Amino acid sequence: MHYRSLGRTGIKVSPYALGAMMFGALGNPDHDDCVRIIHRALDAGINLVDTADMYAHGESEEIVGRALKGRRADVVLATKARNPMSDEPNHQGASRRWLMRALEDSLRRLDTDYVDIYQIHRPDPDTDIEETLAALTDLQRAGKIRTFGTSALPASDIVRAQWVAERRGLARPRTEQPVYSILNRGIEREVLPAAQEFGMGTLVWSPLGGGLLTGRYRKGQEAATHRSRYGFQHLTDDRRLDVVEQLIPLAEEAGLPLTHLAMGFVLAHPGVTSALLGPRTMEHLDDLLAGVDVTLTDDVLDRIDAVVPPGTDTGTLDMAYQPPALQRPELRRRPAGERAAA
Repeated sequence: MHYRSLGRTGIKVSPYALGAMMFGALGNPDHDDCVRIIHRALDAGINLVDTADMYAHGESEEIVGRALKGRRADVVLATKARNPMSDEPNHQGASRRWLMRALEDSLRRLDTDYVDIYQIHRPDPDTDIEETLAALTDLQRAGKIRTFGTSALPASDIVRAQWVAERRGLARPRTEQPVYSILNRGIEREVLPAAQEFGMGTLVWSPLGGGLLTGRYRKGQEAATHRSRYGFQHLTDDRRLDVVEQLIPLAEEAGLPLTHLAMGFVLAHPGVTSALLGPRTMEHLDDLLAGVDVTLTDDVLDRIDAVVPPGTDTGTLDMAYQPPALQRPELRRRPAGERAAA
């Protein structure tokens, strides 16, 4: 396994990172099996493990904490906070009040006294960015986090966070975790260039397009998979399935499984530090590890560009962040009486 610099933090991480979302009730409820999967990843040279407080309501963090006993010092451990952890209105968000509490809860579940990368799981429009950065700076100075970052942040907010940190003398976000795959290339326009400009490491998630780039979902066919039980709309989106049907023969001609083509694509971008694998079973992990040395040629990358043009998204991934202006019509529509030009 080769290692890449995590932006300009000085931390070295593996290009394949282990995402722990599928460990626990959401995916694999067998804790012993999950621990074995984590150990297999570490033995293969993966040194970055990424989880979040909301994954299986903390169960994922508990599994990761158990798996890292005796190996913690050699692992770059990342977790996230922001999403609701209960019905209590203040048990969520990016306020100082919640982040201080959320980190303590995560440290307890992970059975560690620090995390290497603490991430804001999604933007929080209700909280001033200075409030969030000040809290994260204090946590860093207290030694409870080594560095911090964001996830799904629009490019304009990445720039704003960097400017606020500089003006206020605060620590600045060092990582960003955006969605990125052959099917979702929108971050190539502004997010990745912004991250590169500010020396941020990028940990991209869903490199397999939310499961579509496994080849198990085909147009006109029912897929009896674990994910299909949850009713994800992106799994039945004809636009996305049309692209998959074009990528399958492309991968075959390149002599690669579709999963290896998908992983090779995201890791070829110079702005990508690591891609998060999200295995539920040992078989899933072993399939992906078998492609660790895949290098896509310029010809193959050109052919992918012809199928999905650079900087474009094919449909929307269900779990992807949607800014308020896209969720709330009143933010993009004037009152009816004010819409006419005269």
